[in-house]
Amino acid sequence: MPSFRDELPGPDPDDAVLELDALLTARNIELVKMEGRVFLRFSGEVSYEGLRVPYTLVPAQGVLAKPSKWRKLDPGARRDLIAARTTDSALAELQFEAEEFVRDIAEQADEAGFDPRVFLGALSEQETSEPAGYVFDRIRQRLSHAVEREQEERHAARTKESINLAEYPASFDVASRMQRKFIALLGPTNSGKTHRAMEALAKAASGVYLAPLRLLALENYERLQAARPHGKPIKVSLVTGEERRLADGATHVASTVEMLNIQEPVEVAVIDEIQMLADRDRGAAWTAAVCGAPAATVFLVGAPEARRAIEALAERLEVPLEVHVLKRMAPLAMEPGPVRKLGNLRRGDAVIAFSRREVLMWRDMITEKGLSVATVYGNLSPEVRRAQAERFREGQADIVVGTDALAMGLNMPIARIVMTTAVKYNGVEEEEISAALARQIAGRAGRYGVHEEGFVAGYDDETHSVMRSLMKEKIPPLAANGFAVAPSLEQLHRISSVTGETSLVKLLRRFVHNIDVPDGFFYPRITEEQNARAEWLDTLPLSVADKFMLSLVPISSRVPTLQSAWEHWALSLAKKKVFKLAPPTQDLFYMNLQQVEDTCRLYSAYAWLGYREPEFFPSIDLAQQLARQASERVDALLQQQNTAARQKGGGPRQGKRRR
Repeated sequence: MPSFRDELPGPDPDDAVLELDALLTARNIELVKMEGRVFLRFSGEVSYEGLRVPYTLVPAQGVLAKPSKWRKLDPGARRDLIAARTTDSALAELQFEAEEFVRDIAEQADEAGFDPRVFLGALSEQETSEPAGYVFDRIRQRLSHAVEREQEERHAARTKESINLAEYPASFDVASRMQRKFIALLGPTNSGKTHRAMEALAKAASGVYLAPLRLLALENYERLQAARPHGKPIKVSLVTGEERRLADGATHVASTVEMLNIQEPVEVAVIDEIQMLADRDRGAAWTAAVCGAPAATVFLVGAPEARRAIEALAERLEVPLEVHVLKRMAPLAMEPGPVRKLGNLRRGDAVIAFSRREVLMWRDMITEKGLSVATVYGNLSPEVRRAQAERFREGQADIVVGTDALAMGLNMPIARIVMTTAVKYNGVEEEEISAALARQIAGRAGRYGVHEEGFVAGYDDETHSVMRSLMKEKIPPLAANGFAVAPSLEQLHRISSVTGETSLVKLLRRFVHNIDVPDGFFYPRITEEQNARAEWLDTLPLSVADKFMLSLVPISSRVPTLQSAWEHWALSLAKKKVFKLAPPTQDLFYMNLQQVEDTCRLYSAYAWLGYREPEFFPSIDLAQQLARQASERVDALLQQQNTAARQKGGGPRQGKRRR
């Protein structure tokens, strides 16, 4: 490192420079050239509560010049500049700053349980031209990171101690105390498995049906209402996230799976579509239902590939299990070749596409050929889907065009499934559908008691070939471990109590990454949408309970109007303001189909909120009334568009339904 003497011009420095050099040395000041700078470095020591901390620091005014400029200065100018920067006040100021800094770091380190010397030792090891303030900031940052790491490790350890997923089944205290029995009814579509389970449920003194969809809950609610197993009607309630139809003295409940009442023991529970255990976003609800359904007999109804998973759960829960594998009641066959032309479609066909836009496009093309069409896709409310299915059942529609929403529920007299494509968008990219989904869709053809046989075809050569392969492909079994568990509010409160954290993002992250997962049999999961919502909700003055509830509102964040409504509701709750619905300012008659569909979804989501926070969202009845009106308008619009397209195509085409 060049010294002060090295920087002097000529062979012999004059007496003034020698005198200054001696003065700098006596005052523990060093003149240094480094990193493109010529600067002064002061040395000293701080004593604080038994600590002796030496330092070597560059004061705020310690940088003198760049080397090129320094070389041009004569000895006198250099001496004057150095003298101006090394006054007693400059030395005292740096000493004071160092003492304050040492005291601050020592106290923070002691509070966090660290040895302050680990951090303060850096004050005498500085090989840099940065002023003391930058050095102090860097050491503070290092201490801060160490405190954060230590706190993170401590919070992670406390979280792990507070929640052990191996004990998850025991959290369902009613079910875990009961002597339960599982009966698995497994088989393809049209094997009669749901019918058998519902018969047992109807005959039971009490029971609950758990559906994956509001539509299925509604259908089986009406099915139970119509049943007369002992010569008299069953008192049954309907409970979904958005709707309650509570019967006085009800012995039976039809509900969506997420709405399971884990505190009310019943004789029989039916968990439908049990293969949803493997669903990426909703599988946790099925895990909870299997572990927590408080029923003496629990029917697990679904696809054969769920068998291994069911057996593993039954063994883990120590619940006896019967497995019945049912066969399809009507045969299912591939057509010899693809459909190829719209003119080759016939009454009784179900045409499948994988987006709302594609469904409406195919509907228009088909109706222009003179065939009437019923339309079914996920964005439609359950009421509209059911009304459209009823039109097809009663022969008012020749063909049904729909998404894979047809694959679950909606029993219709479909003779043939026609796939317009075997590729579906998975949320990230387009990919070929699985053999399991292909079979479930195809299985809707050939309704037992209506058609002797069901048929499947692709519309084009490629789709037909892919479907033929998928129908032959062996479906892999569901995994027998890693069953999804979603966080409960009680679990998040437990994490919050041991960590002191109230950020929903942090609590969800701790649930996913820090809780104890001893063997991976149960595994923590949250959805991407819930996590994204949590980040925004953390900016609002809301309790953990309110943020958690709002993160679960069933409303699409991809639709701007719906996302905006959700944000307004959250802001309103944060201000503790009552959010009453007002009559709509725009008549449904002047909205297009998409707008009316979104309006229906908005009112349904409000009703969901109202059931959970009736004090702040009291307009539940109005929301349900407006949702019904929107559903009726959607159904009317679909029929109007159907009629208009048929007229454009030259009127109805004659044809018979294939049987």
